[in-house]
Amino acid sequence: MPANASAVAHITRETIRAANDLIRPYIRRTPVIEVAAADFALPPVNLTFKLELLQHSGSFKARGAFTNLLTREVPPVGVVAATGGNHGVAVAFAAQRLGKTATIFAPSVASPEKMQRIRESGAKLVVAGDRYAEALAASEKWQAETGALPVHAYDQIETLLGQGTLAMELQEQAPQIDSLLVSVGGGGLIGGVASWYGNAIRVIGVEPETAPTLTYALRAGKPVDSPAGGIAADSLAPKQVGQLMFPIAQKFVNSVILVTDDEIRAAQNALWRTLRVLAEPGGAAAFAALLSGKYQPREGERIGVLVCGGNLELKK
Repeated sequence: MPANASAVAHITRETIRAANDLIRPYIRRTPVIEVAAADFALPPVNLTFKLELLQHSGSFKARGAFTNLLTREVPPVGVVAATGGNHGVAVAFAAQRLGKTATIFAPSVASPEKMQRIRESGAKLVVAGDRYAEALAASEKWQAETGALPVHAYDQIETLLGQGTLAMELQEQAPQIDSLLVSVGGGGLIGGVASWYGNAIRVIGVEPETAPTLTYALRAGKPVDSPAGGIAADSLAPKQVGQLMFPIAQKFVNSVILVTDDEIRAAQNALWRTLRVLAEPGGAAAFAALLSGKYQPREGERIGVLVCGGNLELKK
């Protein structure tokens, strides 16, 4: 059995539920809010937002970080992670809470706000390269030299299990939804979410046009290199989606929608104006598909939208 198929066999409702039981004392049960579609001048649909940007460390990534650190043996040298920003913030936060040492490698494209949050959590921050793939390569070299425990941002069973707990929580809070819009970068979030829901609802991925990693992979039938730029480059722009999530996406992700940087900005502005929710670009991308009209809902459709991150640098 291929390694990714073997791994997927371990990412089930039962193992996600076990991960949830383990990390529950360390994470927040983030709120959902039902909003009138007319507030955004949208067609008449039932609209539910999952405000995961209110999670510890400012994104869903805390779920996967705690799952890794609580289920795997951490050596004295600690853990190492490569990040575009949010994963590093989450791993640094989890390591601090659990009394572990963390070394985080980030590219220069990572936002100053996220880099500062990593430092504030007591982790060692190393800036390596201009994009996530370069930071990942540097982290892998350092891990081989030191024996630190690697915590992958998306291509790790424990990471996928942790992100799957978000879907378990959302189903308890909003069992009525028919479809769920999910931002896609490396695919850890949508892989975990789709593993939980299976075919129970329609799971729709949303990617920036400037970083179409899952779109390219689905066309090619395997993860392949894709462009890695745009407004959400610090959170949604790895070179490839993860090997582990790809068969999950093939099986359970209904479709993938591409949105422009301008459409993401418009979604950010609309979330702020209407809900006073301040989402980062990657966190607002899922809503951009609906707001822009790229996702056309059916009449009366009950739509869920994940607002998955809020680590923004506020201008003084």
